[in-house]
Amino acid sequence: MKKYYFDYASTTPVDSKVVNAMKPCYSGIFGNPGSIHRFGQEASAIIFKSRNSLAKLIGCDYREVIFTGSATEANNLALRGTLKALIQNLKIKNQNDNLKIKNNSAKRGSEHSRPRIITSAIEHESVLETCRDLEEEGLAEIVYLPVSKSGIVDLKKLKTSLNERTVLVSIMYANNEIGAIQPLFEISKIINDFKKRNFQSSITPDFIEDPRQGRDNFQTNSKKGETHNDQKNWELGIGNWELGTMYPLFHTDAVQAFNYLDCDVGDLGVDMMSLSSQKIYGPKGVGCLYVKNFGGFRGNKFISSIITGGGQEEGLRSGTENVPGIVGFSKAIEIAFNLREIENKRLKKLQEYFWVNINPTHNLCGGIKKRFSKIVLNGPKIGVDRLPNNINIYLQKNLIFKLDLAGFAVSGGSACSARLAKPSHVLRAMGCSIEKSSESVRISFGRQTTKQEVDRLLKVMHSILK
Repeated sequence: MKKYYFDYASTTPVDSKVVNAMKPCYSGIFGNPGSIHRFGQEASAIIFKSRNSLAKLIGCDYREVIFTGSATEANNLALRGTLKALIQNLKIKNQNDNLKIKNNSAKRGSEHSRPRIITSAIEHESVLETCRDLEEEGLAEIVYLPVSKSGIVDLKKLKTSLNERTVLVSIMYANNEIGAIQPLFEISKIINDFKKRNFQSSITPDFIEDPRQGRDNFQTNSKKGETHNDQKNWELGIGNWELGTMYPLFHTDAVQAFNYLDCDVGDLGVDMMSLSSQKIYGPKGVGCLYVKNFGGFRGNKFISSIITGGGQEEGLRSGTENVPGIVGFSKAIEIAFNLREIENKRLKKLQEYFWVNINPTHNLCGGIKKRFSKIVLNGPKIGVDRLPNNINIYLQKNLIFKLDLAGFAVSGGSACSARLAKPSHVLRAMGCSIEKSSESVRISFGRQTTKQEVDRLLKVMHSILK
């Protein structure tokens, strides 16, 4: 029986060009990048080249790219590392101020004194479970933003949820189950507007940027030695980058987005961004976290390592680097960047063909919506708010298993939780019933998907559903 793959949102096959780029790293360039001899320096040089190449494609400095073992690790580093750095900065400040506050004061504090993290109810498990852990440990207050029936984050709720204790906002770029694209630019603007209001209302002197010192150095017009009663946020670096402070930080999980959407960090206005190799036709076991300004600001670090050891990756991710994986990741991201526009157009046509179009040459192919009027599309309408490779539908129970028996690989949602056989938290957050959340099917296209394969899928689905 011939097999058909329609689960590209879960993982992708490794591109042959990526495989060829990785081959020398398994035998020829095999040294430890941390070694000072020639073998080690060859490995170190190829990592530098890969890091620099990747950095250019997302619009950042090469030192702002931190390689990790996966996007899950990158998300954990963004959340746990931000909170850890904050607590360390508070500890240093308290010691400098001769305040007798124990290191675990944040943990013992009430909900109204803990740092706040804002996320959405439809994030990937690596974000949601990490937030729940931090919440249960008493280290942070978590706000889970609701979403609309089409899976778009409630921006009004975001505005009202931001307060002076907010240290991080983490909103995914595009959802892995329903393909909903979140308005990151608008979210970034909301956060920056809040920073400006919060900073200007608490700090009275005018700050003038010194062009000789760069964006992180400012001079004040206030008198020498002058202090302000409400300057605590300023001393901790809480506020706005342009005015000289940093919180709330903005992180996005862009794992599903890179193949199809602009991921230039300057355009998006993010401080941190997670990416995964395996979603862009690269090897598994490698991801990265973009960290703005190398993770530091005005002498303070806004992110700390959660894996300690040899201090690799700017001290943020210890462990011998996965040289073949990094090289493969870099090559994969280059290919994906170059194919983005072409694949976007091609997959949009396949997506529309699958959903609404009628093929006059074949009675059983094209337009599943017109053939089954009761079928429900979960998430945004086909168009600009949805990834071009995503279809998430509900019509009949056990459709996943019936398609699998017919040779078609589809999914019920996130591969990270598929084996748990529980309702989709994404669909539940959108207001779907338990049955619909448990029985919906995600069909995701990719580079190898052809119109002939889509025809075959539609024909088999027609046979099953009729």
